[in-house]
Amino acid sequence: MRLLIWGAGAMGGTIGAYLIRAGHDVTLVDSAADHVAAMNTAGLRLTGPVDEFTVPARAFTPDALRGTWPVILLCVKAHHTAEATRALAPHLADDGYVVSIQNGLNELVIASLVGEARTIGAFVNFGADYLEPGVIQRGNRAAVVIGELDGWITPRLQALHETLCDFDDRATMTTNIWGYLWGKLAYGAQLFATALTNESIADALAMPRYRDLFVALAREVLSVATARGITPEGFDGFDPRAFLPGVEPEVSSRSLDEMVAFNRASAKTHSGIWRDLAVRRRRTEVDAQLGPIVTLGAEAGMRTPLTARLIALIHEIEEGRRPQSLATLDALNEVLAQA
Repeated sequence: MRLLIWGAGAMGGTIGAYLIRAGHDVTLVDSAADHVAAMNTAGLRLTGPVDEFTVPARAFTPDALRGTWPVILLCVKAHHTAEATRALAPHLADDGYVVSIQNGLNELVIASLVGEARTIGAFVNFGADYLEPGVIQRGNRAAVVIGELDGWITPRLQALHETLCDFDDRATMTTNIWGYLWGKLAYGAQLFATALTNESIADALAMPRYRDLFVALAREVLSVATARGITPEGFDGFDPRAFLPGVEPEVSSRSLDEMVAFNRASAKTHSGIWRDLAVRRRRTEVDAQLGPIVTLGAEAGMRTPLTARLIALIHEIEEGRRPQSLATLDALNEVLAQA
């Protein structure tokens, strides 16, 4: 397959390295000039417990790119989706499509700019980190799922699936991509909460003191999904049915235990959210990922106080007004105590 990967950081760089190794015609685009230069000079190196290899790479900054492609994988942070989609649109073939390799409901933004017929949804849960120019760490293997927005299994979806199997042979197709995206939103809310601290994902989810909070966060998100007629899908230990209203506490706790076990087995101990705050000192995806939950919840007449407070706390850390600490997680827990 001939494809363009727009955003060659953690996610895009990982997928790109495997597809190049498998013989696909891959072009990489990234806004970091030093990363582009390193890939063109020394290749793209993948490291970590899953694989160690280096592939030759053809990389460009957006301003230097020329040509059009039938398939573009969009792998930027959620809050850069609109800007990136506008920039890549001239490079999308008339009969081509964009695939959102992102967290959140970014397919809605992409479809609004290039059209629903030129958009394919994707859900990925593997862990990866950008380490330095030209070097990406893959921390684990996890779910990779793609689907047409209208739920049909089409020839182009099947061709894309065959290609992505060269990245992970367990990749799957689904008729319910929105269910996976909303499931990831619920899990994502839990990850944002763990990033309020310096604890690892597994350690935070394992703490008895905060278990009710993690359950309530997922339940708040899934309640909005249910109100919109979405049937959330599970993955990698996360079972959305375990966080629905009326579920016995031991069922929710069992799912949290499975999520702890999954994350303990990963070399990626902390979320990309934590890394944005603690290492890269930059804005997170919180507004783009969790903001729609508050907005869509309000449209359905539902309150989402935990999600709204979580967004506010992440902003306070971004602005240097709060530290990443258990005390900050306690500030979120107070909302649950007052409910």
